[in-house]
Amino acid sequence: MPLNRRTFLESSVAVGAGAALTTGAVAAPAQAHGRHPKPVKRYSFTVMGTTDLHGNVFNWDYFTDKEFDDKAHNDVGLAKISTLVEQVRAAKGRGNTLLIDAGDTIQGTQLSYYYAKVDPITQTGGPVHPMAQAMNAIGYDAAALGNHEFNYGIPVLRKFEEQCDFPLLGANALDAKTLRPAFPPYSMHRLRTPQGRDVRVAILGLTNPGIAIWDKANVTGKMVFPGLEEQAAKWVPKLRSMGADVVVVSAHSGSSGTSSYGDQLPHIENAAGLVAEQVPGIDAILVGHAHTEIPEYRVRNKETGRDVVLSEPLKWGQRLTLFDFDLVWEKGRWTVEKVAAQVLNSNTVEEDPKITGLLADEHKKVVAYVNQVIGTSTAVMATADAPWKDEPIIDLINQVQAETVRAALAGGEYAALPVLSQASCFSRTAAIPAGQVTIRDAAGLYPFENTLEARLLTGAQLKDYLEYSARYYVQTPAGAPVDTAKLTNASGIPDYNYDAVYGLTYEIDIARPAGSRIVNLAFEGKPVDPAARFVLAVNNYRASGGGAFPHVAGAPQLWADSDEIRNTIIQWVKAKGTVDPAGFASVGWKLTRDGTPVF
Repeated sequence: MPLNRRTFLESSVAVGAGAALTTGAVAAPAQAHGRHPKPVKRYSFTVMGTTDLHGNVFNWDYFTDKEFDDKAHNDVGLAKISTLVEQVRAAKGRGNTLLIDAGDTIQGTQLSYYYAKVDPITQTGGPVHPMAQAMNAIGYDAAALGNHEFNYGIPVLRKFEEQCDFPLLGANALDAKTLRPAFPPYSMHRLRTPQGRDVRVAILGLTNPGIAIWDKANVTGKMVFPGLEEQAAKWVPKLRSMGADVVVVSAHSGSSGTSSYGDQLPHIENAAGLVAEQVPGIDAILVGHAHTEIPEYRVRNKETGRDVVLSEPLKWGQRLTLFDFDLVWEKGRWTVEKVAAQVLNSNTVEEDPKITGLLADEHKKVVAYVNQVIGTSTAVMATADAPWKDEPIIDLINQVQAETVRAALAGGEYAALPVLSQASCFSRTAAIPAGQVTIRDAAGLYPFENTLEARLLTGAQLKDYLEYSARYYVQTPAGAPVDTAKLTNASGIPDYNYDAVYGLTYEIDIARPAGSRIVNLAFEGKPVDPAARFVLAVNNYRASGGGAFPHVAGAPQLWADSDEIRNTIIQWVKAKGTVDPAGFASVGWKLTRDGTPVF
C-alpha cells in the first residue's frame, strides 16, 4: 500500500540505519567447540522508478491554466518526484540508490510540445529540452524509450538523447538495415559496499513494438522493433555473463500480456509479465505504458521457479516506485535474497524549488503561448455530457476534420464520395467559452498528438465500426433508471475508445446486447447501403489499429497529414475568426431504448 510521508520517512530511516549498521554481519550462535563462524555479509539498496511522465515537470495543467487536480487529488510532475527522490536518498544513502524511468517522456503537455514544435530543440543554438534539464538535475541513471518518444520524429529524439546526462535504452529498437541496436540496450552500474566487492546492477531497456505501426511515418525503413521477450532472452544472459549481480528491466510495456490493437501488432504490446515469466535471470521489472498503478506484482519464472517483482508507478509523476533489494554474499558472489516493491504518492510532498526555479522561464513562456487569443465563440460548448449526448463541441472536432479531408481530396478520384468523421471525448472537462478563445481552449479538445488520415470504408463496415464502438455503454433495460455515472465505460472501455461518427444519423439502443445496438442508420435521410463507399476522416491512432476497431486499419488509405489534429483545430479557429455552433452542430446520434430517447 502507498505510504504517507511520515510513515515513509520513519520506515526508510529505520531501514537505512539498519542497513548501515548490519551490512557487516549477522552473528550466528557460537558452536559448541567455541569457534565463531564468519559473519554473513549483506547489502541493501533501492532502485527508484518513474514512467509515462509525458512532459510533466510542474504540478500544472496547461489546458486549464491552473494547478493540476483530479478526483483523487493526485499531483503531477518531476518537481514533486524530485522531492520524493531526495527523501529516499537521504534515508538510504545516495550511493545505495539508483533512479530509472520506463519511457514516454517528451510528449504529452504543452510544455513538451512547445520545445518540439514552437521553439524546437533541434534548431541551431536551440534550447535544452525541459525534461532533459529536469531529469539531469534530479540525477536519473537511465531511462527506457517509450513509444511516444518517436512522435516528433527521430531528429527530435536524437537531440533529446544528446541533451540527457543519462542513457536512453532500447534493446529492441534496432537499425532497420544492420539489425544492430539503434540505442544502448543496457547500462551497468556499480554500487560500493562496505564488504569490498561492488554490486553490479544492470538496467536493460525495452520499448514497445507498436512504434512500428503507430509512428510508421517516422520509423519505416529506419528502425524495427522486435518483441520484448525475444530481446530480453538475448540480453539477460549476456548481462549475467558480464558480471551483473542484479538485473532490472525497464520496460515500456504493460504487464497484462494483451494488445489493444488486435492483430495489427506483430508482437505483444503489454508483454512485461510474459518477459518475467519466460526469461530467466531477471530480478525486477519497472513497468510502463499502461498508465495503471501496480505497487507490487509477482510473476513466477517458469524456468527458475523464482518470483520476479514488477511495479508500475502511476503516470505523469503521480507515483514513484521503490524496489528494495536485499543481497547476501554467497560462494564468492552477491545473490539477491529478497526483493520488495512499493509506490510513493507525490501528493504527499511539495515541489522541489530546485526544479521549479530551474525551469521557471520555460514555464512562463508556455503559459503565455497557450493563452494567446485565436478567435471568439458565440456560445459556451463543453464535453461534460459528451459521453452520452451528441454535443456541439465534439461536432466541432468532426467538422474541422471533415472539411480538412474534403479539401485534401478535392479534384481527385475520391472527391465525390461523402466524407464522414470520427471523434472521441478525450476529456470530460474540456470547454470552449463564449467570447475569446485561446490556444489552450482549442488544444484542450485534443490533448493527444494524433494526426489525421482518410480511409475508405463501406456502409457495412461502418455499421460494424459503430456496433463495436457502442460496446462502451452498459446494457440498461427499458424502464430501468439511468445513472450517467454508471452508464459508460462498460468492461473498462476508456472514453477515448468510444467514437461518434459525424455525417450519419443513428440510434444506439442500450437495452440491447452489445453487437446489435445500432438502429436506423442513415445517410442524408436514407438507410445506409451496405455496399456504398464512404471516406472516414480518422486519427492515426484509430487508423493504425488503436482500440482494435474493425476494418479501419486494413482499409485503403486515401490521404494522411503530418500535422497534429490539435493544430488543425487551432488554425481552423484562427481562419474562421468566429466559432458559431449553428454552422456545424447537429444531433446525429442519440441513445434510445425500444425507440424511446434516453435523454
